Amino acid sequence: MTWNSKNLIIRLLITLTLTTNIIAQPFAVDPQNSDQSDPDVHGTIIVWEEYVTDNYDIYGADVNDPQTIVYLNIAPYSDNQSDPAIFDNFVVWQDNFEGDWDIFATNLDEPNSLYAVSSIRDNDEQLPEIYGNIVVWQDGASGNENIYGADITEPNAVREFLIDDSNDAQLAPAIYRTTVAYDSNIAGDPDIFTAGILQQNKVTPRVATYFDYQQIEPAISGDYIVWQDDYAGDWDIFAADLTDPNADLIEIAALAGDQMAPDIDGHIIVWQDDRNGNWDIYGFNLITKKEFRITTNTSDQYAPAISGNLVAWQDYRSASPNIYAIYLDGPDITECTAKLSGDADGNCKIDFYDLALMAQNWMDCNLDHQSACQP
Repeated sequence: MTWNSKNLIIRLLITLTLTTNIIAQPFAVDPQNSDQSDPDVHGTIIVWEEYVTDNYDIYGADVNDPQTIVYLNIAPYSDNQSDPAIFDNFVVWQDNFEGDWDIFATNLDEPNSLYAVSSIRDNDEQLPEIYGNIVVWQDGASGNENIYGADITEPNAVREFLIDDSNDAQLAPAIYRTTVAYDSNIAGDPDIFTAGILQQNKVTPRVATYFDYQQIEPAISGDYIVWQDDYAGDWDIFAADLTDPNADLIEIAALAGDQMAPDIDGHIIVWQDDRNGNWDIYGFNLITKKEFRITTNTSDQYAPAISGNLVAWQDYRSASPNIYAIYLDGPDITECTAKLSGDADGNCKIDFYDLALMAQNWMDCNLDHQSACQP
């Protein structure tokens, strides 16, 4: 075999390897003419609210393979169902079938199952979140909301419990394992509070951020809590390590324009950001301390949610807002702080793609002008 034929074979193998590692691209989850909004995601399942036939219903999709998406008709009931949240096989939402908002749930493994999570009373129960078998929500009349929770281990015998009934309003709860985070107006402007719920009859709220101005919209995962903050006159994103009472605040995104609606899973934070004149989705890696951009479309993208390396959001690139998603990959979401020897693409893994990149560089260095060689 001649050198030229060997060269051709090597280049074909390099091309085949490189083209099978396509850079991650956003994809439409369920392109429709109806309005889709407020996505949440867990594992490979995305849920959202969708305006169909004069009211909002809850829909979902399993996007394990974006080429063959499996759609889920979760809560197509009368009146409005909105603000869904998902964990494993349970989806929860707020529902106004009795004229005010109550919290309901379904088990995706039990088609057409429907469970009342909150007590059916005259107050509004809104903005549910779920982790494991615990659902949390804000409960009460506007301006005097409290935070409640419920254990849905036995969905037909739900055990409800109080988390925080301080004066003024406690809003927008988030939950991770046995820690609940929410914003509270107890000090006159919103601050972030947390409450441990391991002992549901002995819940003790404590302040997580006690600063001037407003801290709202918390999200929590592992040891980290993240929120939006208007200390500098516009909305910015900050985070803190809950395990260290003396930890410094971590500035995630404090730029011109607004950074809002953060979410977090593991070491990746996502949010919506209007630094470019329209709303885009950005991310931040807590391990490498590096920011990265997720969407570049010139339309608006809102309300991101993340689970693992799957991010979903509300996207206005079509006539109606639709749910879009992306599987993050590469060095942006790496979990190592130092580059591994042989890791040519910097994604913290050594695989055939790295070998192809090194082979490509070797071919360029030996067959082309010396300027083609990487230093």
